[in-house]
Amino acid sequence: MTGKSSIIIPLDFIEQDLNLFIDDKRNETLFYAEDALRNNEAPFQIQEGNFYDYEFSSEDFYFQKTETIQPHRRKAYTGQIAPNIYVGTLTLEIYKKDIDKSVGTLKLEVQSIKSEYREDYRYMLESITEKCTDLILQSNSPVSHSFQTDYNIDSKTLYQRFAFIKSIIQSDDFEEAIHRIITSPTTIWKEKEEKVDVRKMKRFNANAVKQLVNGSNRVSLNSGHPLSRRGLTTVSDKINSTKKTENVDTNENRFIKHALNTFLKFCIDLQSHPKAGDRLKKEADLVINTLENHLQHSLFKEISRPETLKLNSPILQRKEGYREVLKVWLMFDLAAKLIWEGGEDIYSGGKKDIATLYEYWLFFTLLDIFQKKFEIEPKELEKLTNYNSKTKNLNLQLKQGRFTALKGVYISHSRALNVKFNYNRSFSGASVYPSAGSWTTTMRPDYTLSFWPKELKEKEAEQTEQIVHIHFDAKYKINKVDEIIGNRSGATEVELNEEKLAQKKGTYKNADLLKMHAYKDAIRRTGGAYVLYPGTEQTTKIGFHEILPGLGAFSVKPSKINVETSHVEAFIDKVIAHFVNRSTQRENLATKTYDIHNTAIINKLKQPIPEYLNNRKLIPDETFVLVGYYNSVEQYNWINTKKLYNFRMGSTAGSLILDKETVDAKFLLLHGRGDQHSNELWEIKSKGPKVYSKDNLISKGYINPSSDHYLVIEIEKVDLNNFGNQNWNFKKLKNYKKGRASSLPFTCSLTELMLNS
Repeated sequence: MTGKSSIIIPLDFIEQDLNLFIDDKRNETLFYAEDALRNNEAPFQIQEGNFYDYEFSSEDFYFQKTETIQPHRRKAYTGQIAPNIYVGTLTLEIYKKDIDKSVGTLKLEVQSIKSEYREDYRYMLESITEKCTDLILQSNSPVSHSFQTDYNIDSKTLYQRFAFIKSIIQSDDFEEAIHRIITSPTTIWKEKEEKVDVRKMKRFNANAVKQLVNGSNRVSLNSGHPLSRRGLTTVSDKINSTKKTENVDTNENRFIKHALNTFLKFCIDLQSHPKAGDRLKKEADLVINTLENHLQHSLFKEISRPETLKLNSPILQRKEGYREVLKVWLMFDLAAKLIWEGGEDIYSGGKKDIATLYEYWLFFTLLDIFQKKFEIEPKELEKLTNYNSKTKNLNLQLKQGRFTALKGVYISHSRALNVKFNYNRSFSGASVYPSAGSWTTTMRPDYTLSFWPKELKEKEAEQTEQIVHIHFDAKYKINKVDEIIGNRSGATEVELNEEKLAQKKGTYKNADLLKMHAYKDAIRRTGGAYVLYPGTEQTTKIGFHEILPGLGAFSVKPSKINVETSHVEAFIDKVIAHFVNRSTQRENLATKTYDIHNTAIINKLKQPIPEYLNNRKLIPDETFVLVGYYNSVEQYNWINTKKLYNFRMGSTAGSLILDKETVDAKFLLLHGRGDQHSNELWEIKSKGPKVYSKDNLISKGYINPSSDHYLVIEIEKVDLNNFGNQNWNFKKLKNYKKGRASSLPFTCSLTELMLNS
């Protein structure tokens, strides 16, 4: 199929000498396909994502404006064709001036930019059919396999049903199975009775001897014959004998013939349906011809109609060819009853929406992976199908834009996790923390995998930052990973300007990367966002030091030989290992995030404080201040001279309680008897309190210690200029106690202290 720069399409069926001229705007994106009929396509073909100029040879004819047709404002007989992402048969209505209705139609085939899209489309539809029927067989479906199938054909789902059946019958596996059966059919030995000349008999049994003695048509024996000595003068010249012959009329071959006839009848019924369109009739005709060719083989002429069907036959279940046809027949029986609304997104109106088909196919591919990794109960899988008792049909509950969720668990030796596989989950926009959703606009990734501790309910896990969402988006049209995540670390000014220009034109190739960033940054508790595309390369970008948070792309290519999912599976394994690890930085950050944001109360601290403390960023809410008491001028002078402060130890009143805030305190605020305010702020220099005995304190010059042991910290006076020379009202602090307890030590945050000056 060679590309052309322009084509001329004769329209003599509308008016003699009428032609339509189409010119490309990008070289070699116009085609005439000689194999179009075999693939049930229109012979004149264009390519998705490109633009084409058209012109009728007569100014009296025109196309009406549609999503793909843009007529010229003044010259209606000319215009532009823009198929955008549409793939499949594009039907264009042709109009003539002064005639209200269409005078004819023209069909153009819109090719995908991927050369292998025909094979991908056929394989993915076949694969989805197989996975759907496998799900039905696994579930407690009330649909039974009837020997005589009575199909209730609904015009709304006519082509959808046929597409399922066609994908099964026209598969390479089915063709190969029939070939194996024809070339090496199973046979049985049958005894055939015939009249045989007695002289040709090699072995006599009792029945043959009886016929020899008593049979008709006798011949005389000469006197020297051995039997004459036994008193026989005549014997029968011919007797009945049995002969074993190889016969192909077996139960298994009868089943094969029955299956082919069942397929044929279904296709003929569809073709003759009053609501069947031209496309369905043509495609059904191709399938009918294939099936009739099989049935015309001499093998099937020797096979009679089946009377019984034993599906547990070892030959049907094990022999090559037979087992494949048995599987196809089981799939066919279910597929003919299966209603899939989502199928309309793929092939309604003659289109082949391969991008949407890829999205559906990926759902089942990911489901296979997650079933291997996680425990998903059968009742969860039953959610994917819904049985209609009136129509006796099964509805596949999978449709683009419709939320579908399957729950499971992952249990290791150290941790149990809830897992949820979501399809088309919408994360509502403008959600208020800590609710689930997006804090900007509503977003809907194709697939979302969510993890949270098994002890928590999903809503509780969301509100406590204990759930993590990992998003995946299907992108069939991407060819290379550079189209998603290119190496832009050294982007030049020229490249950045070109990128800006492409963005204005709507051809910004990093749009998918930005979408992943949007998922990651806008949807609360998102750990990662990844593109799945049918390429060959993989890439992941980690935000810090661990697998999450991250962005990236994985190749999952539809393939009859081998669907490569090892990279996605390896990634999921790493994610599982990450969640099993209880000391990850991400989990630590999640806990801190909840601690910081679990209240809507925001302190407005405008007073000056140091930017750093001991070369670390000073966070006032997490910086604690010990408030201590001195009872005399002599004690204060000792503190000021020795740069030490002591607390009582033991269980007596006034002893220091070593809680986290006390041990982590960075400052000490001193106050004396009768004080209301204090500016005696000291920095705690020691890493923690030390234990001093009574004698140790006396040796340091402390006057009259009353306890046997004390906790002592090393301190140093701060520069009050760094704190705005504040004088703090410590009696307003929430942990301050009045009366005799006013001398007891307590803690507060630096924020609380600064707000009480």
